[in-house]
Amino acid sequence: MSDSTPWIVAEDTGAERKHAPATLRNRDAIVAELRTLLPDRGLVLEVASGSGEHAAYFAAAFPDLTWQPSDPDAAGRASIAAWSAGLPNVEPPFDLDAAAPVWPIDAADALLCINMVHISPWEATLGLLHGAMRLLPPDGPLILYGPYRRADVATAPSNEAFDHSLRERDPRWGLRDVAQVTDAAEQRGLRFAALIEMPANNLMLVYRK
Repeated sequence: MSDSTPWIVAEDTGAERKHAPATLRNRDAIVAELRTLLPDRGLVLEVASGSGEHAAYFAAAFPDLTWQPSDPDAAGRASIAAWSAGLPNVEPPFDLDAAAPVWPIDAADALLCINMVHISPWEATLGLLHGAMRLLPPDGPLILYGPYRRADVATAPSNEAFDHSLRERDPRWGLRDVAQVTDAAEQRGLRFAALIEMPANNLMLVYRK
Protein backbone atom coordinates (compact mmCIF):
# COMPACT_ATOMS: atom_id res chain seq x y z
CA MET A 1 0.00 0.00 0.00
CA SER A 2 1.10 3.58 -0.56
CA ASP A 3 3.08 5.13 2.29
CA SER A 4 0.58 7.99 2.32
CA THR A 5 -1.72 6.60 5.01
CA PRO A 6 -1.96 9.51 7.47
CA TRP A 7 -2.96 9.91 11.05
CA ILE A 8 -6.71 10.31 10.54
CA VAL A 9 -8.98 12.02 13.06
CA ALA A 10 -11.42 9.10 13.06
CA GLU A 11 -8.59 6.81 14.20
CA ASP A 12 -7.43 9.06 17.04
CA THR A 13 -6.27 7.06 20.07
CA GLY A 14 -6.47 10.06 22.40
CA ALA A 15 -2.71 10.55 22.86
CA GLU A 16 -1.56 14.17 22.60
CA ARG A 17 1.25 13.30 20.21
CA LYS A 18 -0.36 11.71 17.17
CA HIS A 19 1.65 9.36 14.99
CA ALA A 20 1.39 9.06 11.21
CA PRO A 21 3.35 5.89 10.29
CA ALA A 22 4.34 7.24 6.87
CA THR A 23 6.39 10.07 8.34
CA LEU A 24 9.19 7.79 9.50
CA ARG A 25 9.40 6.21 6.06
CA ASN A 26 9.25 9.26 3.82
CA ARG A 27 10.78 12.13 5.78
CA ASP A 28 14.41 11.65 4.69
CA ALA A 29 13.49 11.33 1.03
CA ILE A 30 11.42 14.51 1.30
CA VAL A 31 14.23 16.40 3.07
CA ALA A 32 16.66 15.44 0.31
CA GLU A 33 14.44 17.15 -2.27
CA LEU A 34 13.58 20.10 -0.06
CA ARG A 35 17.30 20.94 0.17
CA THR A 36 17.19 21.89 -3.52
CA LEU A 37 13.77 23.56 -3.47
CA LEU A 38 13.49 25.66 -0.32
CA PRO A 39 15.10 29.09 0.05
CA ASP A 40 18.12 29.43 2.33
CA ARG A 41 16.20 31.65 4.73
CA GLY A 42 12.63 32.78 5.25
CA LEU A 43 9.31 31.34 6.34
CA VAL A 44 7.86 28.05 5.19
CA LEU A 45 4.11 27.62 5.59
CA GLU A 46 3.15 23.97 5.94
CA VAL A 47 -0.52 23.49 5.08
CA ALA A 48 -2.26 20.51 6.72
CA SER A 49 0.60 19.59 9.05
CA GLY A 50 -1.36 16.68 10.50
CA SER A 51 0.43 15.07 13.43
CA GLY A 52 3.27 17.61 13.32
CA GLU A 53 6.01 15.00 13.00
CA HIS A 54 7.11 16.35 9.63
CA ALA A 55 7.14 19.94 10.90
CA ALA A 56 9.41 19.03 13.82
CA TYR A 57 11.76 16.95 11.68
CA PHE A 58 12.00 19.48 8.86
CA ALA A 59 12.53 22.40 11.22
CA ALA A 60 15.47 20.57 12.79
CA ALA A 61 16.86 19.82 9.31
CA PHE A 62 16.57 23.46 8.20
CA PRO A 63 17.56 25.57 11.21
CA ASP A 64 17.86 28.78 9.16
CA LEU A 65 14.21 28.57 8.06
CA THR A 66 11.21 29.47 10.18
CA TRP A 67 8.52 26.78 10.06
CA GLN A 68 4.85 27.74 10.30
CA PRO A 69 2.70 24.63 10.76
CA SER A 70 -1.07 24.67 10.40
CA ASP A 71 -4.03 22.35 10.57
CA PRO A 72 -7.82 22.78 10.75
CA ASP A 73 -8.16 20.10 13.44
CA ALA A 74 -7.69 21.14 17.07
CA ALA A 75 -6.27 17.75 18.11
CA GLY A 76 -3.84 17.98 15.21
CA ARG A 77 -2.67 21.40 16.35
CA ALA A 78 -2.14 20.09 19.88
CA SER A 79 -0.04 17.25 18.47
CA ILE A 80 1.97 19.66 16.33
CA ALA A 81 2.71 21.80 19.38
CA ALA A 82 3.76 18.73 21.37
CA TRP A 83 6.11 17.44 18.67
CA SER A 84 7.71 20.85 18.07
CA ALA A 85 8.07 21.91 21.71
CA GLY A 86 11.52 23.40 22.30
CA LEU A 87 12.33 23.98 18.63
CA PRO A 88 13.22 27.67 18.28
CA ASN A 89 12.34 27.95 14.58
CA VAL A 90 8.81 26.51 14.75
CA GLU A 91 5.95 28.96 15.20
CA PRO A 92 2.82 27.93 17.12
CA PRO A 93 0.44 26.06 14.78
CA PHE A 94 -2.63 27.93 13.66
CA ASP A 95 -6.05 26.95 12.38
CA LEU A 96 -6.03 26.97 8.58
CA ASP A 97 -8.67 25.53 6.29
CA ALA A 98 -7.06 25.50 2.84
CA ALA A 99 -10.45 26.03 1.19
CA ALA A 100 -11.15 29.22 3.17
CA PRO A 101 -11.01 32.47 1.16
CA VAL A 102 -9.08 34.24 3.96
CA TRP A 103 -6.01 32.75 5.65
CA PRO A 104 -4.46 33.87 8.97
CA ILE A 105 -1.16 34.74 7.26
CA ASP A 106 -0.24 37.34 4.63
CA ALA A 107 3.03 36.06 3.17
CA ALA A 108 5.38 33.07 3.06
CA ASP A 109 8.60 32.32 1.19
CA ALA A 110 7.54 28.73 0.42
CA LEU A 111 4.45 26.56 0.86
CA LEU A 112 4.61 22.84 1.57
CA CYS A 113 1.63 20.48 1.61
CA ILE A 114 2.10 16.77 2.25
CA ASN A 115 -0.64 14.16 1.81
CA MET A 116 -3.56 16.56 1.81
CA VAL A 117 -4.65 16.77 -1.81
CA HIS A 118 -6.05 13.23 -1.89
CA ILE A 119 -7.48 13.33 1.65
CA SER A 120 -9.69 16.40 1.24
CA PRO A 121 -12.37 17.74 -1.11
CA TRP A 122 -11.17 19.19 -4.42
CA GLU A 123 -12.12 22.64 -3.09
CA ALA A 124 -9.26 22.39 -0.59
CA THR A 125 -6.75 21.94 -3.41
CA LEU A 126 -8.22 24.89 -5.29
CA GLY A 127 -8.00 26.98 -2.12
CA LEU A 128 -4.40 25.87 -1.61
CA LEU A 129 -3.44 26.96 -5.12
CA HIS A 130 -5.18 30.29 -4.73
CA GLY A 131 -3.55 30.83 -1.34
CA ALA A 132 -0.11 30.08 -2.78
CA MET A 133 -0.63 32.70 -5.46
CA ARG A 134 -1.57 35.27 -2.81
CA LEU A 135 1.22 34.52 -0.33
CA LEU A 136 4.30 33.58 -2.34
CA PRO A 137 6.92 36.00 -3.65
CA PRO A 138 7.91 35.84 -7.34
CA ASP A 139 9.36 32.39 -8.08
CA GLY A 140 8.40 31.15 -4.60
CA PRO A 141 7.65 27.38 -4.55
CA LEU A 142 4.48 25.49 -3.76
CA ILE A 143 5.58 21.92 -3.04
CA LEU A 144 3.05 19.09 -3.01
CA TYR A 145 3.77 15.50 -1.99
CA GLY A 146 1.63 12.39 -2.22
CA PRO A 147 0.19 9.81 -4.62
CA TYR A 148 -1.23 11.06 -7.93
CA ARG A 149 -2.56 9.67 -11.18
CA ARG A 150 -0.88 10.29 -14.55
CA ALA A 151 -2.51 9.66 -17.91
CA ASP A 152 0.64 8.12 -19.39
CA VAL A 153 1.68 6.02 -16.38
CA ALA A 154 -0.17 3.03 -14.94
CA THR A 155 -1.33 3.60 -11.37
CA ALA A 156 0.31 1.16 -8.96
CA PRO A 157 -2.10 -1.48 -7.59
CA SER A 158 -1.33 -0.28 -4.05
CA ASN A 159 -2.40 3.24 -4.99
CA GLU A 160 -5.55 1.95 -6.67
CA ALA A 161 -6.45 0.15 -3.45
CA PHE A 162 -5.62 3.25 -1.44
CA ASP A 163 -7.82 5.37 -3.71
CA HIS A 164 -10.70 2.92 -3.24
CA SER A 165 -10.34 3.03 0.55
CA LEU A 166 -10.28 6.83 0.52
CA ARG A 167 -13.44 7.09 -1.57
CA GLU A 168 -15.18 4.64 0.75
CA ARG A 169 -14.36 6.95 3.66
CA ASP A 170 -15.48 10.06 1.80
CA PRO A 171 -16.55 10.20 -1.87
CA ARG A 172 -15.02 13.67 -2.12
CA TRP A 173 -11.56 12.22 -1.45
CA GLY A 174 -9.29 10.28 -3.81
CA LEU A 175 -6.15 10.44 -5.91
CA ARG A 176 -5.99 13.48 -8.20
CA ASP A 177 -4.58 13.58 -11.69
CA VAL A 178 -1.35 15.54 -12.15
CA ALA A 179 -2.75 17.23 -15.27
CA GLN A 180 -5.87 18.30 -13.36
CA VAL A 181 -3.83 19.85 -10.55
CA THR A 182 -1.45 21.51 -13.00
CA ASP A 183 -4.28 22.97 -15.05
CA ALA A 184 -5.89 24.40 -11.91
CA ALA A 185 -2.53 25.82 -10.79
CA GLU A 186 -1.88 27.49 -14.13
CA GLN A 187 -5.37 28.99 -14.15
CA ARG A 188 -4.44 30.69 -10.86
CA GLY A 189 -1.12 32.07 -12.12
CA LEU A 190 1.24 29.34 -10.92
CA ARG A 191 3.61 27.64 -13.34
CA PHE A 192 4.55 23.98 -13.28
CA ALA A 193 8.23 23.63 -12.34
CA ALA A 194 8.96 19.96 -11.64
CA LEU A 195 7.64 16.44 -11.13
CA ILE A 196 9.90 14.34 -8.91
CA GLU A 197 9.51 10.59 -8.52
CA MET A 198 9.48 9.64 -4.85
CA PRO A 199 9.58 6.29 -3.01
CA ALA A 200 6.49 4.13 -2.49
CA ASN A 201 4.68 5.33 -5.63
CA ASN A 202 4.51 8.95 -4.53
CA LEU A 203 5.33 12.14 -6.40
CA MET A 204 6.52 15.59 -5.52
CA LEU A 205 4.94 18.33 -7.63
CA VAL A 206 6.52 21.78 -7.65
CA TYR A 207 4.80 24.94 -8.82
CA ARG A 208 6.20 28.46 -8.74
CA LYS A 209 4.57 31.85 -8.73
